[in-house]
Amino acid sequence: MALADTAIDEPAEAGAVAIYKRIFKEVLESRPSGMRLRLAHAMGKNRSFVSQISNPAYPVPIPVQHLNTIFDVCHFPPQAKAAFLRAYARAHPRRVGRLTEGSHERTLTLHLPDLGSTKRNAELDALLQEFARRLIAIMREK
Repeated sequence: MALADTAIDEPAEAGAVAIYKRIFKEVLESRPSGMRLRLAHAMGKNRSFVSQISNPAYPVPIPVQHLNTIFDVCHFPPQAKAAFLRAYARAHPRRVGRLTEGSHERTLTLHLPDLGSTKRNAELDALLQEFARRLIAIMREK
């Protein structure tokens, strides 16, 4: 593909990305407060990451590996999910096939004691998330 062709395609892709991000943002805004934080925890990311991938003004695409988690945690209504997937497929035709590949993630909620310190609580949360990621990686190797 020529450099000129790439420059022509970038605004089109950015517009297509904005379309599915608008749908995502509408679903997020219709959910109870704290949903961005809950979603960030489920994806193992920061809340700012969720804000960035849900903002149509940013052309950064939503990584395909997070879509099933987004659908599960945000409880996408069937019509919104179908519209989102159509828009996502238009924006990223090669990525959509990866939605059905591999294993899907699920969310597990743990109730932990408050350690009395924001820093210590965050350290425990990070430790448990890292432990789960490493354990899953080991289990997938076999």
